[in-house]
Amino acid sequence: MKGETVRDVHRWPAEAWVPLLAGLAWLWEAPGQGLIGLLLAVVPGCLLLGSGVSMLLMPGDRRIAQFAAAGAALGVGFALPAVFVVGVGAGLVLAGVSAAAFLAAGVHSLRDQPPHDGVPEPIASLRLAAQVAADEMLLAEMVMAIRPPTRDDHARVEREVSSARDRFAAEGWLEKPERYHRAPPPLVEPRIDRRRMRGLDYEHLHFDSGYEPHPDEPGRERWLSYRANRTAHAWVVRHVGADRPWLLCVHGYVMGTPLVDLAVFRPGYFHEKLGMNMILPTLPLHGRRSIGRRSGEGFFRADVLDMIHAEAQAMWDMRRCLDWVRRQTSAPVGVYGLSLGGYNAALLACLDPDLACAIAGVPVADFTRILFRHGPPRNLRILHDVGLSEERMRELTRVISPLELDPKLPRERRYLFGGIADRIVPADQVRDLWRHWEEPRIVWYQGSHVTFRAHRAVNRLIDDALHESGLVA
Repeated sequence: MKGETVRDVHRWPAEAWVPLLAGLAWLWEAPGQGLIGLLLAVVPGCLLLGSGVSMLLMPGDRRIAQFAAAGAALGVGFALPAVFVVGVGAGLVLAGVSAAAFLAAGVHSLRDQPPHDGVPEPIASLRLAAQVAADEMLLAEMVMAIRPPTRDDHARVEREVSSARDRFAAEGWLEKPERYHRAPPPLVEPRIDRRRMRGLDYEHLHFDSGYEPHPDEPGRERWLSYRANRTAHAWVVRHVGADRPWLLCVHGYVMGTPLVDLAVFRPGYFHEKLGMNMILPTLPLHGRRSIGRRSGEGFFRADVLDMIHAEAQAMWDMRRCLDWVRRQTSAPVGVYGLSLGGYNAALLACLDPDLACAIAGVPVADFTRILFRHGPPRNLRILHDVGLSEERMRELTRVISPLELDPKLPRERRYLFGGIADRIVPADQVRDLWRHWEEPRIVWYQGSHVTFRAHRAVNRLIDDALHESGLVA
C-alpha cells in the first residue's frame, strides 16, 4: 500500500482472548434461556468468538478488528434486554465483557495496522483504542451494507473503463483533467421551502440539476436513468435581511439528510454564534437523491463511471449553489467538507477561484486506494480476473481527483485535519492531499475518523481558518 511501512505480524496477541472469552460467555448463556436467549446470544457470541479465534490464527487480516468491534457493540446493546432473560448479574457481566472486547478490537487494530510515512505515530491508550474500535464498527457496517457487484458487473465495468480511457485520452482530459468539468448555467430561481426541525428554522432549496455526462460517454444512459438523482437539494440556514459571509458545508458518505447534516455541521455554532449563513448541498446518490434503500448506495460499488459522474455532478451542482449565493451577496464564501465531503471540498477548490478558504476534514484523497483497501477480497479477485487493476482505475479517475488538479486559492487559505488512527480514511490519504496542497496548515489529532469534534486542536483550526479568511470578524 502506498506510503505504508511494513509492520511485523504479531502472533498470539494477548487481546485476542478478550473477544474469544466474551463470545464464549454469550454462547454459554444461550442454551438454557430458550428461543429469546438464543436469538440475543447467537450474533454477538459468534462474532466475538470467531474474531477472537481469528486474531490468534489469522493475524494480519484487517477485517478481524471490524467484526470484533461490531460483535462487541452488539453485545453491549443486547445486554440490556438480556437482563430480563438471564438476570441482572449475568446481564451486567455480558455488558462488561462486551465492552472489554470493544476495547480489545481497538487495541488489536492499533497493533495490526502499519504506520504511515510522514504521519505522527499514534500514542497507545484505552481512549484511543475506543475511538479506533468505533471506526472499525462503522466500517464493518458500511462494507456489509454495500451490495456486492457480480462478475458480469465487473466485466461490464472493465469494458466501460477501456472505452472511457480511449475517449478521455482523445479529448485530452487525462492530461488536463480540469477540462473534463464544464461550467454550469446560473441558478436563478430555485424552489425554496421553509422547514423547521428541533427548534431550527431552515430552508430546503431544490432545483433541476441539469447535469448530463458528455455525449457518448460510457455509462451516460445509465446515469441519466437515476431519476431521483436529477433533482439537486440543499439545506440553507441564513440570517434574514443580513449580508453575512457564507459557509458551504459538504457532508460525508451515507449522510445527506437534514437530521444528520445539520447535527454534524452545528448551525448553533457557525450560524448563531459566529453569525454566518450556511448552505449544505446533498451529494449525488445521497439523501433524497438515493437510488437504493440506503443513502450513498452505488457510490462505492467499484462502478467506476458512476463514481466519476457522481463527482462531476457534485461539482456542477455545488458551483450552481455558489452562483445562487453570490447573486445575493458580495460577502466571502468558504467551503468545509468532511470525509467524502472533504474530497469534494478539495476538488471544488480546484475549480472555483473565488473561495475564501477550503477546509478539508478527514478527507478522502484517492478513491481507488480506498476501494482497494476496504473492498471484500472476493470482489478484488474478480476485478483482477477481468483485468481491472488499481492502476487502470486510478488513471481514469484523474479527471475527478484533487491530487491531479491544482487548487486555485492561495496556500495560506487551505486547511486540513486528519486522525492519526483513522481506520475509515487512513492517514496517508490526508497526508497525500496535504503534500499536494504544498503542505499548508494541518492538525493531526490522536483519534479516529468519527471523533474529530472531541479534539480541541481541530476546533481551533476551524475557528482560525474562518477568522483568517475573513468569514468571521
